[in-house]
Amino acid sequence: MKTNEFLSLLKDNPAKTLLFEYKPNSFVRANYHITEIKNITVDSVDCGAKTDFWKETIIQLWEDPTEVDTEGTMSAFKALGILNKVDTIKPMKREVEVKFEYSNANFHMAQLFVNDVELSEDRIIMKLGVLQTDCKAKETCGVTVEVSTQENNSCAPGSGCC
Repeated sequence: MKTNEFLSLLKDNPAKTLLFEYKPNSFVRANYHITEIKNITVDSVDCGAKTDFWKETIIQLWEDPTEVDTEGTMSAFKALGILNKVDTIKPMKREVEVKFEYSNANFHMAQLFVNDVELSEDRIIMKLGVLQTDCKAKETCGVTVEVSTQENNSCAPGSGCC
């Protein structure tokens, strides 16, 4: 999801509660805080000596450990207000990927991508996920990738699943 798409989602649904699912059926506590917005520039060289360059917006979500039993939710309107205030100080790039940085006692710190958005009458659920690291220069590095022609949930004889 691009930053401008996220901002539009908030603007179009101001009265809805904004929730984040960081892994299936596990949610950032509803009384989270937005503690930092980062304009990130990545300027990299991969293992095949290929250069790359891109920008990202990273929004940090934080749960105050002293607020475990407190009630409260963040509305899309409130989140948009925070982001708009930040934007007046350090303008966000609109056409770049938005990620959410999060951790808790049971989940490692990660920068999570938006995999899906679930809208209901009163909620926006941002379904987040992680990407696995990968070698971008497989051919250059001599890494072979096995391509399976069988479905992942198939357990045919000789498939190696059993």
